[in-house]
Order: sequence, then C-alpha cells, then structure tokens
Amino acid sequence: MKAVGFYKNLPIGDEQSLVDLELPEPEPGPRDLLVDVHAVSVNPVDTKVRRNAAPPDGQARVLGFDAAGIVRAVGSAVSLFKPGDRVWYAGSIARPGSNAERQLVDERIVGRLPQRLDFAQGAALPLTAITAWELLFDRLQVRRDGSGESLLVIGAAGGVGSILVQLARRLTGLRVIGTASRPETRAWVEGLGAHDVIDHSRPLNEELRRIGAAQIDYVASLTQSDRHYDAVVDALKPQGRLGLIDDPATPLDVMKLKRKALSLHWEMMFARPVFETPDMIEQHRLLNAVADLVDAGTLVTTVGEHFGRIDAANLRRAHALIESGTARGKIVLEGFGG
Repeated sequence: MKAVGFYKNLPIGDEQSLVDLELPEPEPGPRDLLVDVHAVSVNPVDTKVRRNAAPPDGQARVLGFDAAGIVRAVGSAVSLFKPGDRVWYAGSIARPGSNAERQLVDERIVGRLPQRLDFAQGAALPLTAITAWELLFDRLQVRRDGSGESLLVIGAAGGVGSILVQLARRLTGLRVIGTASRPETRAWVEGLGAHDVIDHSRPLNEELRRIGAAQIDYVASLTQSDRHYDAVVDALKPQGRLGLIDDPATPLDVMKLKRKALSLHWEMMFARPVFETPDMIEQHRLLNAVADLVDAGTLVTTVGEHFGRIDAANLRRAHALIESGTARGKIVLEGFGG
C-alpha cells in the first residue's frame, strides 16, 4: 500500500524529510478496525514527531493523527463497527499513522463520520475536537451552565482553538474571549462565535481591561504558554483554572499559582489510547457526540485549506505552513491517486 513517512529527523525544506513509501498490508488485531483512509489533516504534533522522534535505523515512521475513511475489515472482538461504515478518528501516537492508504485503529477511539460532512471536511476535526472537549469538560471541568463566567482561549484561530471556541460558545454559558493577531484570523475567530477577540501580540492584561474582562475564570492556553504565563496568572480569578496543550520552551513556575489557589491542567488526547485507560471508550462516545452536533448544525468543520492529494510533496507543504505559525483552521489532504 502507498504511504508517506520519514527515516530521519530533517528540516521540512529537505526533500527527504517526508518521502513516499510502499508498505505491507496491515492485519487487524482483535479490537482493531482496518480503515481505507480517504482524507487526513495535519496537526502540530505531526511536525513535532517528525523533527524530534527518530525511528529505528532503516525503518520508516508513518505520521498522521487525523483520518476519515471507510471500514474495510474488523478484528475478532470488534462490536462497535462493521465493514462499510464511514468513520473518523485521531488514532494513537504509539501506532503507525493515517498517512497511508490503510490504517489499523482501535474501535474504542473511533466515531461515526457525520452524515453532512465529506471525508476531507470530517478529517479536519477528530484530534482537535477530542483535545478541545477533554480540555473543557474533563480537565478544566467547565460547567455547561457557566453563566456569568468567562473563558480566555489563547491561540483561538488554530486547529484546537477553532473547535474549542465553538464548543464553549454552543455548549456552555461562558463568555468566550479568543486571541488572534491578524485581521483574517480575528475575523475567523469572530465567525466561530467568540464574544470578544483580543490581540495576543499586545499585553494580554491591557487587552482584557480594554474589553472590560480584567479577571477570568478559565484560561485555555493553546500556544506560547510561557510567553503569556505571568499575564494569565494575573488575569485569573482566585481559584481559577489554567489548561495547557503546548510545550512551553521555558519551564513554568508553578509556585506563582499558589497565592490565588489556581490549578494547572494538562491535556494530552493521546493519554487514553496510549495507556489504554479503563475509560478509553470515552473518545468513541465523544466523537459520536460531536458528530451529532455537526449533523444538527451546531458545530461546523474547521477546514482552513485543502492541499490536494496525500503524498510526500503536499505533506511537506502542510508541515511547512504549520511550522510557520500562520495556519488558520486545519489543513486537509484527500486521496492517494493512481
């Protein structure tokens, strides 16, 4: 089968950083689905793994942590799906990824593809939807009836921010404040439902005061958490909650949280599948809940750009845009051709 992968950690400008491959057909285990991959999207985690996690010598690693496709075959213990089902999922960082014609994925982290989305539109959502949902409701424990409370989303125009803003606006009573620094990303975040958009290239405290929201109940910091950390600590109300998903370049001083009894929460959506936690099936339920919301018109896909077929050259373009820090929404690719 066709696939795209890498042998060495190389800068994305190098043509060998991602290469086209021919790999053996995978065989499903007891809880596995074998999925014909129709579309994928690219996430920052793809670029991080490509740069930092070298595969064993002589072996290629296949990336890809978002997919939409059709179930081709199922393992002996599968009960949630059958061949022919349209599905979407983010997979596991511990297994070969979705940048391949066919992929194995545990049924407990797979959901049904929304009826109103095509494969490319669907591929944009799983990883970011899981991350945003878990961050909001599992880590920050936001209440659905959070009327009078506020949420600041730092980096609201990116992939996770694009669905997080929608979930918070549609499913909670929170005042949703997003950050964006360019006219096009500001318009994007406003279109997704944020009550307010502030500029993260300016001091956050000044920007929050400008909109009359100097004190915040919850912060979802999706990028540059170390840069904004002091401002966030200052802006959070006593007993407020800070959730992170990024990798701060500078260690965060947790002692700064003590005076206000602030809490720090890490979201890592791969934790459940990698450790096969007892509640691993929550990701299946979560993705089906998101599918229902999409089919009801409550949530919309977050596709930013379609980069064409799934091959090494187009994936290198996608990785380069992600690494530039200027991507809006999600980059999708579709079909292997030939």
